[in-house]
Amino acid sequence: MLRNGSRQISVSIRECIRTHSRSEIKITKSIAASIYTSATDTTKEIPSTFLKRITNGLNTVKSSIFGERESVIDDKFKISGMGTTWNEAITEAEKTIQVGGGTSDIDPFKLLDLSDLTDNIKRLLGSGHPSLDNVSNYYFLSEGKRIRPLIVLLMSQATSIAPKQHNPAPIDHSPIINEPLSPLISSFEAQNYNDTTSSSSSSKHSPTGKILPTQRRLAEITEIIHTASLLHDDVIDESETRRNKPSVNINFGNKMSILAGDFLLARASVALARLRNPEVIELIATVIANLVEGEFMQLKNIQTSKKTTSDTTMTPFEYYMEKTYMKTASLIAKSCCGASVLGGSTREISEIAYTYGKNIGLAFQLIDDMLDFVVSAKELGKPVGADLKLGLATAPVLYAWEKYSELGPLIKRKFSQQGDVEKARELVYQSNGIEQTKLLAVSHCQKAIDAILKLPESDARDALIQLSDKENESLSFAVIAEFWKYR
Repeated sequence: MLRNGSRQISVSIRECIRTHSRSEIKITKSIAASIYTSATDTTKEIPSTFLKRITNGLNTVKSSIFGERESVIDDKFKISGMGTTWNEAITEAEKTIQVGGGTSDIDPFKLLDLSDLTDNIKRLLGSGHPSLDNVSNYYFLSEGKRIRPLIVLLMSQATSIAPKQHNPAPIDHSPIINEPLSPLISSFEAQNYNDTTSSSSSSKHSPTGKILPTQRRLAEITEIIHTASLLHDDVIDESETRRNKPSVNINFGNKMSILAGDFLLARASVALARLRNPEVIELIATVIANLVEGEFMQLKNIQTSKKTTSDTTMTPFEYYMEKTYMKTASLIAKSCCGASVLGGSTREISEIAYTYGKNIGLAFQLIDDMLDFVVSAKELGKPVGADLKLGLATAPVLYAWEKYSELGPLIKRKFSQQGDVEKARELVYQSNGIEQTKLLAVSHCQKAIDAILKLPESDARDALIQLSDKENESLSFAVIAEFWKYR
């Protein structure tokens, strides 16, 4: 186990050296995650000789990287190796190594101004029917991180300085993008909307290129589609709360919730058509199809009779990961790709954007599935333990199944018998299913970072890396719960 940890740390150090041209070098998080991945018990004492080797190695690497600049590094960042448990070792590794004059980490949520996002979406959803407006806007009233539109806008900025295959079409600046979708909105309101969106989501930092109106609209469409899926999901799952308040179906009933979700998808489709880009329209249209396919896959849980294109049967975990892509990652991946396409990026750049979105989306869902076992309902913003009660076998359960075969019958009957949920939960806790899920999420975060590092250096690119690092910090459940609770 320790040899495996050493190997992972070495890989992390090499990666730090490879990318040390950044103004601030952080060995911290990758090393912390690497140390953590080699442990199964976070309170287990580590042999002092092992810690000493890590300490000496890191300080040697630090000296090799900075050379004559060693003197500008404050002693408070020196790695002491005094920790005797895994938690203390992680705390030690999380110390930041800063070069004099280096800037602090970029906060993705402060790089862009999203203050107009909700108002813009509300204008897109205006129907002239008060009841429909109330239901449609219900989830938009909650102040959240708006993580999906944030990622789309950051990707728009990050790819704006990347190689182009053509200049964005003139339609990007056409007033049609901001024309009201409903004739019930007055011309005065439409003019006001055009004025506000012209500066919407503008960058607070100038080094990165601007965001096109079509890209801003795509970010709004992405959030609308996501919210529509929540309206439908809450009916299917019979959810009672969402974002720490009663769900739409509880407040307004199932019929209104379904109709409002349909309305959101219709509005998103009209706004999407106005982008006048066939490739992006096709990308996002397939997202809506993926959401439905993913929901059907989830209803069947681990049905293994599904055939792939090669006519081979999926394993339960492969089925789970494809379902996760359909329900969660597809929207982020194809929206990121769409933002790149709208900016006129090359095919290679759009593929990078897609790869980042796919992996960060998978990581998001894996962490959400993990949090269902480790945080409170208040922290998560929805009832905990809901997945098992719905008969869903998520990653922690599937990993536990590898150790405890008795989980198989419970999974196949969807935990429907009395005591099934409690027994499954206990077996998950007894296994390393939660830790393995965490490691899988971290690996997808790293794949996202590896992809985005291929883009030119910019504040937006670094902010996207920071978002991945936040997922990498899933060692801190409370932080991630806060980050993800308003999804």
